[in-house]
Order: sequence, then structure tokens, then C-alpha cells
Amino acid sequence: MKNLLLAFCLLISFNTNGQFLKELYNDFLKYGTFYVAGDASNAYEQTYKDYFVERPEDGNLYDIPRVIDVTDYYPMDYRVGLGFRKLARFGYEVKAKDYYDGTENNKSLSAPTSSVKGLEYLFHYEKERERGEEFFNSRFFIRHVGKYHIVKLEQREQGNVGFKYQSAEVRGRLPIGKKFSLSAGAIYRTHQTPYGYNPIEIWLNETEIYTDPSGNEFEYPKNPWYTLGFEYGYTDHRTKYTDLNTGEERYDWIWKDSDGKIVAWSDKDFRDEIFGDLMNLYNREQWDLLNAFGEIAPIVGFDFYHYRKNFWLHAYGNYILPYHKYIAGDENVSYLNRNNWGKGGLKEDAMLEQWDDYQAGIIFGWKLSKAIGIFAEGEYTKFWDSEIYNSSVGINFTFR
Repeated sequence: MKNLLLAFCLLISFNTNGQFLKELYNDFLKYGTFYVAGDASNAYEQTYKDYFVERPEDGNLYDIPRVIDVTDYYPMDYRVGLGFRKLARFGYEVKAKDYYDGTENNKSLSAPTSSVKGLEYLFHYEKERERGEEFFNSRFFIRHVGKYHIVKLEQREQGNVGFKYQSAEVRGRLPIGKKFSLSAGAIYRTHQTPYGYNPIEIWLNETEIYTDPSGNEFEYPKNPWYTLGFEYGYTDHRTKYTDLNTGEERYDWIWKDSDGKIVAWSDKDFRDEIFGDLMNLYNREQWDLLNAFGEIAPIVGFDFYHYRKNFWLHAYGNYILPYHKYIAGDENVSYLNRNNWGKGGLKEDAMLEQWDDYQAGIIFGWKLSKAIGIFAEGEYTKFWDSEIYNSSVGINFTFR
């Protein structure tokens, strides 16, 4: 975050003067709100309990078993956080409470511009527990909107889904009338998730060339699927099975874990019951070895905002053009190479594949009369492999 703040100061210095810095200092605290808040609630409870049976102590398999409650019970859910915010609301955003607790979601966090010019910010940090799992969430947002510029820094972490994101952008802004504006500039973004990179698929597709005594070359898998078990301490043992009814004999492999316990009675059982978990474990371990990715690209946007008490329309959009350049992280496993891995590894002379990212939203409301009103709103975001969308539509009728 220190680096982001330093970058912010450098960025604004290009289109500001000493007077701006003075105003920044004078206005930073005005209309800002510091808050500390928390909440607690019952944790999730299953409708029906789960049970299991165990043989009684000093008993055998066929004695009356003990019935054991194996239902998952969780301590209470809670959230506690603190923050400092200065965010302007659009005219259609009604303040739901007379206080702030960190759960608010202002449209100005998504729209390219704000309802007012000047500095806005949000610094929020919280700890949360849900179903017994504790995690941290944070969001740091700084933006300055002027008549002809937009400068924004953002950092966000959502611990329960492993989401981490940072961005910094500078745009020139062109107002067209009082309600519409266009913007264009550059955006720097980071992502921790290696979108498009599947380590286990790459590992399984590695090949080797074998040359026989006659000079013929054969390509074969370097890593047969079952050898992943060896990497995690499993061993296979060739075993003969005999059908007691027919006398038929067959051979297969029994698999044991590192403690010598049998976990599968055949290769098929091992692949169906154990191998899937090992694949996911291998992927997580390989992903954890990677540093965060950082890329820069051009960005354009628009914003239209019209508000009257009986009718309002707010539409906005951001488009990140397909000219992405990675300046942090391993480009070989970046999103640019998401479709360039195949049999034998990274395809030789493969072309880097660009992509489009975009975000758009619309908020509409119309009070047809004092008693009837209709509304609709929605937002769609596509970043890398992630798609996020939400929408709502409805009608209000007030009895008078």
C-alpha cells in the first residue's frame, strides 16, 4: 500500500500544481468519516444432524454399535472492522442508515467518475469469521476527479474467496455537456491468481523422446499419471487376485499410503478415489510458488449521469484494450499463454494471445406518479477468466 500511495503522489504531480496540494491537505478531512463497527450472528446450522456408528469399546463388529453425532457445529459468525471514508453519493443513492459500518457499496467505487469533483477515498480493514473459518478483508480506494483528469488507486482483498487485486490508473477526461464524459488513459493491475495456468495439465503433458537401437524415435509421457502418487508418499504393489468360484486369476496394483495403510485395491480405485485430490494439491502447491502478476494496458471509459427527483439514468462503462504488457510475474505462465500449453509443454514459437476486459453498469428509475415507481439496475464485469454480474428490477407501489 505504501508503494501505491507513493505512485499516487507521483501521478498527480504531473497534472497539478502547488495549489492543488494545498487544497488536498485542507480538504482531506472535511466530510470524511472514521468508523469502527462489528456484528455477530448465529452460524450456519444443518437442518438434520449427521450420525456415524462405531463398534463398542471391548466389543466386536456385530455387537450393538455406538451412535456418534458427527454433525459440524460452528461458533458464531462475526465481523469487526474499522475504516475512514469520504465518498460522494449519486442522487439516486439513498443513505440507508444514519451511520457507516463498512458494509456500504457506493456506485462511485465502480463508475469511472464521481458525482462531485475532487478527492474521494475509502480505507477499510476487517476481520471476519464464517462457518468457523477466519479471514481478513480490506479495501483501499483513492480517486481524484477533475474537469480533465481522473487518477485512481485501488487495493482489494477478499479473504474468503482468495481474491487479491491492485490497480492504478491515470486518464484524461473529456466532458461533453454537463451529463456525459469520455475518458482514456492507462491502467496497471495485479492479480495473484494465475488465470489460465493449470500446472497438473502441463505436468501430465510433458513428453520425452526415446530412440530405439534402430534409430527410430518414439514420444511417450514423461510423467505417467500414477507417478504423482509417488511424489506424495504413496506406493503401489503388484498383487494377484484369484476368483474362488472360477479359479480365474488376474493381477493389479494395491496402493498404500506413507503409513503402510491400504488406500486402493487397484489402479482404477486409486485414480477414482485418491488421484483427484492429489491433482488439486499439486496445483495449489505450484500456484503458491508464483509471484503476483502485474500488467499494464490502455483503458477507455464513458459516464452518463442524469438525475431528477422523478427520473434518473446513470450508465457507465470501462474497456481495457487488448494491448496487455506484463511487467511483473512469469510471462510464460501468464494469461497471455493460457492457450499455448499442450503436449510436450509450451508450444514452440506460440503467439501471445491478447484479450478484452470490460465493465458496464446501468441504473434507471422512474416515478410514474406519487404512488408508483419502477426501477432497474445491473452491472457486468469481465476480468481475465472471472465474470461477475448482478441485476435487479422491480416496481414500488405506495398506498396513500
